[in-house]
Amino acid sequence: MKLHPTLAAVTGRIRERSAPGRSAYLKRLDAAAARDRGADRMGCANVAHAFAGIPPNDKFRVVAERAPNIGIVTAYNDMLSAHAPYEGFPAVLKDEARKLGATAQVAGGVPAMCDGVTQGTPGMELSLFSRDTIALGTAVALSHDVFDAALMLGICDKIVPGLLIGALHFGHLPTVFVPGGPMPSGLSNSEKAKVREKAAQGLVGRAELLEAESKAYHTLGTCTFYGTANSNQMLMEAMGLHVPGAAFINPQDGLREELTRESVRTALGILKSKRYAPIGHIVDERCIVNAMAALLATGGSTNHLIHWVAVARSAGITIDWDDFSALSAVVPLLARVYPNGEADVNAFQAAGGPGYVIRELLDAGLMHEDVLTVREGGLREYTRVPTADQGRLVWRDTGESGDDHVLRPAQQPFSATGGLKLLTGNLGRSVIKVSAVPEERHIVEAPARVFDGQEQLLAAFKAGELERDVVCVVRWQGPRANGMPELHKLTPPLAVLQGKGFRVALVTDGRMSGASGKVPAAIHVSPEAASGGPLAKVRDGDVVRLDAVAGTLQVLVDDAQWSARETVAMPEALRESNGHMIGRELFAGMRRNALTAEEGACTWL
Repeated sequence: MKLHPTLAAVTGRIRERSAPGRSAYLKRLDAAAARDRGADRMGCANVAHAFAGIPPNDKFRVVAERAPNIGIVTAYNDMLSAHAPYEGFPAVLKDEARKLGATAQVAGGVPAMCDGVTQGTPGMELSLFSRDTIALGTAVALSHDVFDAALMLGICDKIVPGLLIGALHFGHLPTVFVPGGPMPSGLSNSEKAKVREKAAQGLVGRAELLEAESKAYHTLGTCTFYGTANSNQMLMEAMGLHVPGAAFINPQDGLREELTRESVRTALGILKSKRYAPIGHIVDERCIVNAMAALLATGGSTNHLIHWVAVARSAGITIDWDDFSALSAVVPLLARVYPNGEADVNAFQAAGGPGYVIRELLDAGLMHEDVLTVREGGLREYTRVPTADQGRLVWRDTGESGDDHVLRPAQQPFSATGGLKLLTGNLGRSVIKVSAVPEERHIVEAPARVFDGQEQLLAAFKAGELERDVVCVVRWQGPRANGMPELHKLTPPLAVLQGKGFRVALVTDGRMSGASGKVPAAIHVSPEAASGGPLAKVRDGDVVRLDAVAGTLQVLVDDAQWSARETVAMPEALRESNGHMIGRELFAGMRRNALTAEEGACTWL
């Protein structure tokens, strides 16, 4: 299928602007790949230290027989339901490596925090920067530099982007990402949302709310809504960094262990075939565009408009929100998964899952097929679904959609566009995810109510002060102000106001969760207020117009008056409180160094 001209144009534009950085990156990568293997290159004391803790047979293999050695970087902890299954993965991976004449070592662990636990608390202000901390941890793990390939064990919001950023700084290594899968379905996401809205109105108490939440989040695996964690898994498939079809097999499914073992076979397959497919070459401009297309086609998390900018930068590639917006105009929405529909990711998988989406996009010319992947068969392998046949892994064609309420073909999509809009105007640059917002809500014009944090908004809601048409401006929420926490806690009260018939919108330099939905929200406003951005000039009563049709975000104030208006400073008490307690002091350097949201909020550049 001929490549869609917009996809070709966006890819060409990215390649042109990225040429100097990408060339320098590949030069460093290829120089690292040309070195002798670690155990041959290092001094005897270094080698002895590196392998002192492994079984004698493994030590003999890797040193004397020069067997491949795989480094495992794991985000295991039993605090997160999604990461708890990883506890037993290293033993399985090592066992499979030994069967194939290789060795594997846990090179290191990285932190993994749960936004669901920290949502609306001070701990959430560490969340975004945990991504770069994970990248640093990945670099520390791989810095022992005795590995021929790597396996990355991580799933959730900041964990996969962090692992990917770290891995790309060791781009000479063949690297496979190893998922753990979603939890089986419990209380539906839509029913859970209804209980949350009732709680926001005081119609149910804490006991009823906790019961509903516990029925929704009830066992091992990722949360079942299509938020950032599950968007991560879709993107790993689209980039060709998984074993094909591994994303959404439940942890309890017997197929999960076989897919985990296949990740070892896949990594070693690259080495044994001498096929030059290190992660730094796989993740090129085409691969990044494929990820963007898959995100848009599935209505994925807005967090990736930050994370994948940072991921691309790690491979010497520069993308921006104009690229996302241009692709969104031509990539159709093929999936309806909560919060963009009623289905959860288990229903998405049953209907055809990532394989169906990738096939439809490839056949429509909306993904690059001529890309490297961790599999020799290329991206077409990712259009198939894994299954077991007499104890062996086999892949079958995805076939037609198993449920056209969940997945539709590219010729009959839910929407002709990807549902993401870039907003520009005198309030800066921001993005809005409209795929879950009713069309009659795509334009909101109303007086502003300005808040210095989400607690102020919640207090105003409880006091009945927002029972009107209103644009809630929540500022001082960007990377430099307080680490850019998600403001998903605001969704229930704003949804209640919208449900009462009021014209309501949110405008913020903070983030919304991958679970943000039906309330129009202009998010990631850049430059942020703490850097002197225009949100610091908005006053209560200013009329703000959010127009997702025209792609504008404007405060309707006379130009001369707006230009002359003072830009207020972040309240000192707020700045002081943002910097203390729950470990926030340790992240002061990251807050100072963070780039804008559109630049990936990177802290290492």
